[in-house]
Amino acid sequence: MVLDFVEFLKVIFLGIVEGVTEWLPISSTGHMLLVDEFITLDMSGAFKEMFFVVIQLGAILAVVLLFWNKMLPFQFSDKTQPIIKKDTFSLWFKVVVACIPGAVITILFDDYIEAHLQTPMVIAAALIFYGIVFIVIEIWNKRRLPTTSRVEDITYYTAFLIGLFQVLSIIPGTSRSGATIIGALLIGVSRVAAAEFTFFLAVPVMFGLSAIKVLKFGFAFTSAELFVLVLGMTTAFAVSILVIQFLMGYIKKHDFKVFGYYRIILGVIVCLYFTLGR
Repeated sequence: MVLDFVEFLKVIFLGIVEGVTEWLPISSTGHMLLVDEFITLDMSGAFKEMFFVVIQLGAILAVVLLFWNKMLPFQFSDKTQPIIKKDTFSLWFKVVVACIPGAVITILFDDYIEAHLQTPMVIAAALIFYGIVFIVIEIWNKRRLPTTSRVEDITYYTAFLIGLFQVLSIIPGTSRSGATIIGALLIGVSRVAAAEFTFFLAVPVMFGLSAIKVLKFGFAFTSAELFVLVLGMTTAFAVSILVIQFLMGYIKKHDFKVFGYYRIILGVIVCLYFTLGR
């Protein structure tokens, strides 16, 4: 890998794309596909495959920072007596329950998915289909009130159902956050609680996926490769902080339909470009 100023700018741009698309339900995979088509990094295929996953750790660290008080299961009233927050412990157990379906499916089918479904047409179809689903669900939700308003009120059964929906995100173009939010909305979880649970769920999921990719690639990084990883994660971290704050403020007053329309437009662009434009 030759790391000159142009490559430096490319990595920063990829970090920005990751930081924006990881948390908005618009599919980071679909965007990375388009970005990679026009901005090709000077790196091996194996490193690039690992980089596109591990860069997400920066986005995850932004969630940990912003939701530290909610995620930490201990409260320190003084230096010697930490108080166990039972609700937070319970929430993390629910996250573990929600992770089980996705973990099983990923272990069984991840290699097959990468070999056969990482195609522009599959990604375009997923973008368009789930964009329509978002719009339909939000129109339907106008006629009913959420049964679960706070993330702490999510039950183990609801968490498991949300985990089943997250399995859909193994299909490229679906969006992990999108699949999780769709499932939560259908079950009757409020938008804010659905987004917060998605953030919690992303922490173990993305740490796990990143560990798998690093183990497959190996730990023999060159100094340039290590710098690229750190730069990409740092950029994704900074951008994610802004995007998460925007999203939490936005969904308190608006629904997810705008993201559905955006997905449809992006899916059509991907489809047209890869069928007519190449």
